[in-house]
Amino acid sequence: MTNSSEIQGFRIEVPQAEVDELRARVRDARWPAVPRVDDWSRGVPAGYLQELAEYWADGFDWRAQEAALNEIPQFITEIDGQRIHFLHQRSPEPDAVPLILTHGWPGSPVEFSKVIGPLTDPRSYGGDPADAFHVVVPSLPGYGFSNPIGENGFNLFGVASMWAELMTRLGYERFAAHGTDVGSGVTGMLPYVAPGRVVGLHLAGLVASTPFDGPVEVEGLSAADVVRAEKFNRTLVDGFGYLTLQSTRPQTLAYSLNDSPIGQLAWIVEKFAEWTDPAAKLPEEAVDKDQLLTNVSLYWFTGSGASSAHAVADGMAAWRAFAEQQANQTEDDAAQQWSAPGPPTGVAVFGAETAIRKLTDPVGKIEHWTEYERGGHFAAMEVPDLLTADLRTFFRPLR
Repeated sequence: MTNSSEIQGFRIEVPQAEVDELRARVRDARWPAVPRVDDWSRGVPAGYLQELAEYWADGFDWRAQEAALNEIPQFITEIDGQRIHFLHQRSPEPDAVPLILTHGWPGSPVEFSKVIGPLTDPRSYGGDPADAFHVVVPSLPGYGFSNPIGENGFNLFGVASMWAELMTRLGYERFAAHGTDVGSGVTGMLPYVAPGRVVGLHLAGLVASTPFDGPVEVEGLSAADVVRAEKFNRTLVDGFGYLTLQSTRPQTLAYSLNDSPIGQLAWIVEKFAEWTDPAAKLPEEAVDKDQLLTNVSLYWFTGSGASSAHAVADGMAAWRAFAEQQANQTEDDAAQQWSAPGPPTGVAVFGAETAIRKLTDPVGKIEHWTEYERGGHFAAMEVPDLLTADLRTFFRPLR
């Protein structure tokens, strides 16, 4: 790119040789022996993954999915030495509000493909045109085509600063923001880096507590929150292995994810099994199988398994530093932080998630808190209708 602030059009065009190589690698995979216990308790079952891999190699149509993604306008730019890829769909409605959507791990902009149409053009989807948004969906640094990670690494504050600059380059002075998983952390930092510009924050993919706080005490919680707390406590015991590995030894993991499509498939699919709607027995019962494999394929073609692991390591290091700083605050400092003015905040908690309001919002600052029985960590893929409706409802009075 000749000008670091230049925005250039972009199309996904994976060379056919790479598509063929992926299929060959999947077909020629060296499978481990079927374990004595071949169920989800020890990870992705061998029989299930072999069947999914067979479809990936011989049934899944990457070119069709690539063409569908290319129907959404895409661009690249460079911010603070970091290549940023993003989707940008403008609404036909003149009074639409700009909205930036930030994915998490193991997601990508593919995660939001089902909500972009209803959000930008509600009139065509049976909605109120007054709820329209101009939608911007960036790829986090180290994810998808926002690769490689720049010299500054990955931290929530730095990424939020990039997003604020991106919105400035697009001509959006005021904007709304939604994030999920690590994307919620980025979204939460936006008011600090763009004071007065963010009309509201909408968050999803939150958890009951952080991995460093220990088990959640269930005494005094509502029945629904007890269920969430107990689920979080179980996850704390046996569900954070992926996070420990990615945040402490990302390079060791990188070799496997970058060299084995089966390894990359299993690494992501396990989370779609564990984090989606509890009523779904298999990942493809919770999300569209082709959309899931499009997401996995994007990780494979861009080497994002390795780079996103490093992004997780950088992000968790920054989080530890932040948590330590918070622990050293005086009571007056903490009170001042909680009372500091900021844009309205909304939270959506979907069926499989463990966010607990009493822990997330101890002083009652969150204006909009909605809990749903359906869906899970990948709400935009699982229940796009619910997420779209919640975004419309929250931002309607803030326009």
